[in-house]
Order: sequence, then C-alpha cells, then structure tokens
Amino acid sequence: MDIAPVARAAVSDTVFAALVDEILSGRAAPGDALPSERELAVAFAVNRHAIREALKRVQQVGLIRIAQGGKTRIEDWRHTAGLEVLHALAISGAVPADRVLRDILALRATVAADAALLCATTATGDELARVLATADGYPAGPATVAELTSADLAFWEAVIDGTHNIAFRLGLNTLVSGISAIGVERIPALVTEYADRDNHLALARLIADRDGDRAKALTERLLAPILEP
Repeated sequence: MDIAPVARAAVSDTVFAALVDEILSGRAAPGDALPSERELAVAFAVNRHAIREALKRVQQVGLIRIAQGGKTRIEDWRHTAGLEVLHALAISGAVPADRVLRDILALRATVAADAALLCATTATGDELARVLATADGYPAGPATVAELTSADLAFWEAVIDGTHNIAFRLGLNTLVSGISAIGVERIPALVTEYADRDNHLALARLIADRDGDRAKALTERLLAPILEP
C-alpha cells in the first residue's frame, strides 16, 4: 500500500479516510491482508491508538475483517458494505461517478415515492403543516443552485420525518451526501426538478390531504425524468 505520513497531529479519521480510499480504489484487493497495526502506525506516522480506532471504523462499515490473533483482511465491499460507504464510493473512483450518480438517483426515486405515500398516512397535523410550509419555500422566481438545493432538502426532510421511519431518514442523509460529493451542478435535470415549484406544491397538498396513492404517483412522475437515458 502506498501510504504517506499523516500531517500534524495523529487523527483516526484521517487514517480511516486513507484506508477506505485504498480499499475502494482497488489498490488493496479483497482477500489481501492489511499491514499490522505497528506497520500502519509507522507508515502513517501516527500512534497505534489512532490506527486501532480507524481499523474499528473500517470494520464497522464492512470493508475489513479483523481476526483475533490473525491477519486483518480486506472484504469485497460489493457484498459486505452498506449505504454508509456511498459517499466514499462517490469520490474514490472505484466505480465511475456517472454510474454511482445514476444508482443514487434510482434509489432516491424509489424511496421518495414510498416516503410520500407513508407520510400521507402517518404524519401528524403539525408534520403535514411543515410539509406544506417547506413546499411553499421553493423559490417562486430565478434562484441559485444553492437556493434550490436548500429548498428541496428542506421539503424532503419534512416528508421523510413525517414517515416516522428511521431507515428512510438515515438513507436520505446518505443519498444527499453522495449527490453532494459528485456535485449537483453536474446534473442539470436535477436542478430543473428542484425548480419545479408547482409540482412540489401539488405534491405537498396531496400529502396534506392524506391522498397517499396520488402522492406516490406524482412523486414518481416528478422524479422520473432524471432517470431517462
């Protein structure tokens, strides 16, 4: 592994990021054994405590297998990792960014449609009022990408929170992180979707009216264009 010393104070998150990049980039292949804690500490020029903490985190996201008394070996992330590595995957080059982006957006469309349906069913009155208020927050005129992105995130956070589904909420965080890593500016169709104030207002009204089926159908139509070839 081509490892450079960590600048300044030893920090486990710096080591964690470097190890994740080595694995996702393919420079360290599934089945390979990582160097020992002592060797990693020397290579990174940090103390072994930082190495140990970083390795625990890498194991927690499913990228390595730590065996007591044996070698620490790299796992095949395609079979062992979860959504928590999506952000790292988006910036590592392990998979072409365009493919990562398309996969993120496909998952986003599915989750959003189900979330609209569930929110219409389970949200409290206050939560439905928040959905309506955030929909009204979409810019009515020309706006920057940052303003559109902020408005869209506020709306979908309101919808997701109205589902009372923790997995949906954590998934939203991961999807937003992955899209941000690639850059919203690279996705003109996404910006166009963010700017569609009328359909977001219509969606919010359907959810507030507890018309889950129509809310799901409108969400599917609203998010479908970005998935077209």
